[in-house]
Amino acid sequence: MKYRLAALLLSMTSLAEAVSPAWATKFDIDPVHSGIAFYIDHLGFSKVIGVAQEFSGAFDFDATKPEGSSLDVKVKVGSISTNNKQRDGDIQGADWFNATEFPEIIFVGKEFKKTSDTTGQITGDLTIAGVTKSTALDVKFNKEGQNPWDKSHVVGFSATTKVKRSDFGMKAALGMIGDDVDLVIQVEGREHQG
Repeated sequence: MKYRLAALLLSMTSLAEAVSPAWATKFDIDPVHSGIAFYIDHLGFSKVIGVAQEFSGAFDFDATKPEGSSLDVKVKVGSISTNNKQRDGDIQGADWFNATEFPEIIFVGKEFKKTSDTTGQITGDLTIAGVTKSTALDVKFNKEGQNPWDKSHVVGFSATTKVKRSDFGMKAALGMIGDDVDLVIQVEGREHQG
């Protein structure tokens, strides 16, 4: 009887270990060491560069099982700057981001796929100006380790993607100002405390 009970407990433990999810570490995006920039064509002469100055978010990540990750990011539309006050005012308006009605850009990661030891792809829902589209980010895993200054646990990524602004209802000046928008993202995440 004792043998059967021990065997039953052992098999139950093994089953629990097999079905239990890996516990990923939760990280908060560090806005001081992260950045979101975009590039958009201007009349074919150059690409205007813009940056998001206020954003926040968090993600769960385990390097041994990246497919189990999660990601939620919010960008304050009113913080987007192209280094020109008039243009920045224009893009806050109804023909562009419509910041009064839709003050945030939101990205929620849905699928996480590893493509090599240091690269992957995150597919998720990107919401801009009230329109949500599936968007894929090409991601490079940079490093995970201890910050030597404050001893915090940090992980870093670089990501790129391309979106069409017209897909989100922003069709002003198409033909003069590009439809394709290149996004470049740098993220440092600090292990969540508390």
